[in-house]
Amino acid sequence: MNGNRQPPCHARNSGRPQGNRALLAETADSACVYFHRDLFFPYLCFFAHSRIATQYRSEVMIIMKFGGTSVEDATAMANVCTIVKSRIKRQPVVVLSAAAGVTNALIRCAELAAEGKRIEAGTVLRDTVIDRHYRIIADLIKGLSEQDVLIRQFKMFDEELRSLIYGISITGDLSPRVLDFFMSYGERMSTAILTEALREYKIRADLLDSRKCIITGSTFGKAEPLLDLTREACELHLRSRVKKGIIPVLQGFIGANERGVTTTLGRGGSDYSAAVVGTVMNVEDIEIWTDVDGMLTADPNIVPGALRIREMSFREASELAYFGAKVLHPATVLPAIEKDIPVHVLNSRRPQLSGTLIRARIASAGIAVKSISYKRGISILNISSTRMLGSYGFMKKIFDIFNEHQTAVDLVTTSEVSISLSIEHSPDLDVLVRELRQYGEITVQKNKAIICIVGERLRAERGIAARVFSRLRDVPVDMISHGASEINLTCVIDEDRVPEAVTELHDEFFSHIPEEGVFE
Repeated sequence: MNGNRQPPCHARNSGRPQGNRALLAETADSACVYFHRDLFFPYLCFFAHSRIATQYRSEVMIIMKFGGTSVEDATAMANVCTIVKSRIKRQPVVVLSAAAGVTNALIRCAELAAEGKRIEAGTVLRDTVIDRHYRIIADLIKGLSEQDVLIRQFKMFDEELRSLIYGISITGDLSPRVLDFFMSYGERMSTAILTEALREYKIRADLLDSRKCIITGSTFGKAEPLLDLTREACELHLRSRVKKGIIPVLQGFIGANERGVTTTLGRGGSDYSAAVVGTVMNVEDIEIWTDVDGMLTADPNIVPGALRIREMSFREASELAYFGAKVLHPATVLPAIEKDIPVHVLNSRRPQLSGTLIRARIASAGIAVKSISYKRGISILNISSTRMLGSYGFMKKIFDIFNEHQTAVDLVTTSEVSISLSIEHSPDLDVLVRELRQYGEITVQKNKAIICIVGERLRAERGIAARVFSRLRDVPVDMISHGASEINLTCVIDEDRVPEAVTELHDEFFSHIPEEGVFE
């Protein structure tokens, strides 16, 4: 690896300033703080490195990523062990999320501490995090000595987190770096337990620290994997174990910068971690194990009869993930696109199902629409100005403001003297509006949602727009976008009309399926 890379954090604590704030920083750094990232890792970084290690796929190897509901309790973890055992011949690398709800609980602890509510934070930590994992250990791990090892480890986790709570409550410092570190404990806990459980299932497993394998930049809250260094680290720490028949168990979501300081890849980033490791290791397959049967034609919470999509393209999956489909993290497919590594979405509760296969090239089908997705929490900004008429550079000035506040724009429509943009909820919304007023009159519409209809053949199918808006004739539509992408049609509606709109559109496009083999 990098010969200039510094040793682990605990080996370089000398010369630090003293005081409560310094104590807090040292506590975070000494455990190697984990870190967050933006939803979409820039495409160019992947494409620039897309040819690295693509000369061969030297042996069968797969990535198996299990989400929070797949490790939420002892029963779920035992099921994971059975699934992993069934894949041993394919030489898996296992990537885990924190148990469902644990990351949210850790964030709540940190926020309470920052408000000076140290006792309340400690209570949440004990009741919703530590005691919950003790119950999983008691129910899952049979060997008493193995239980004892894990309990001692979790006592250390407890002490470290309580020290952090104390430091945050004294200083009020909840920086992205500190929060990232705090959140990292969820994955460290789940992987510690599952590794021991796999061994009880007679599986040779090693618990690895993802901070040694996924090397990132240092923009806390928005870590970007450094693919060259990550490839070198994964080759060093993973390849030899896999060749010996050992299954490495890695934390999703977590990485470290070149100085060894913990970073994270953002909420939902365990999928992304799996894809990054799979890409740099040139694996045969990336499996994303969740609690649904695969990618569906709609949200089953709204449409109970939603169908499973057997196969879809990377482009379709990316659009659906970005516009709200919660099965897959939006950045997951990006690392796999250039190397054409298949991504399977599978249900850990029903492993016998084939799930959804996502790849670059799929068989041609006579189905125009594959799925209907939605994203809530949208605001529309309408900017009107006569200065737009016949001018140039106006749009750049507008988007420079969004860039400065790191706010992504989803949809854009323009006329001669006005522009409408949709954005997700932003804490900087008031500041954005204030800065945009220098360019014209601003109106803001909140509590909106984006409805997205996706399919590879959408552009080729005549009459799609007419069918959509005929079904939505009783639903007011604020914005429409069709043409920027040939595989989606999007519109913005009131948030409380989402169930009605999705149900109507699903009935229009999926009540009668003429072609077999596409859905199930």
